[in-house]
Amino acid sequence: MGKRTKKVGPTRGLGARYGSSVRKRYSKIIVTLRKTHKCPQCSTVAVRRQSVGVWECRKCGFTFAGGAYTPITKLGIIARRTARGVQQEAPLEEEKM
Repeated sequence: MGKRTKKVGPTRGLGARYGSSVRKRYSKIIVTLRKTHKCPQCSTVAVRRQSVGVWECRKCGFTFAGGAYTPITKLGIIARRTARGVQQEAPLEEEKM
């Protein structure tokens, strides 16, 4: 005989409210929030969220700012790439003078 109910994960307290798409989106965010992430300094999978946007590695103690639900956001990756490009181009402009 098959199952009669479906596992709902973190949305178990919401019941039948708010619609299925909202509950699925909420579930996806909470699952990614609660899992451990890779540390940018020591590369160990031990980073947990301390508060909104504050992440800490449990092994090396490295604390850094990130996104509200994930330690590294797409916008943060783009900003880091842009800043790295500006740093490389700056010495070239000084040599021309």
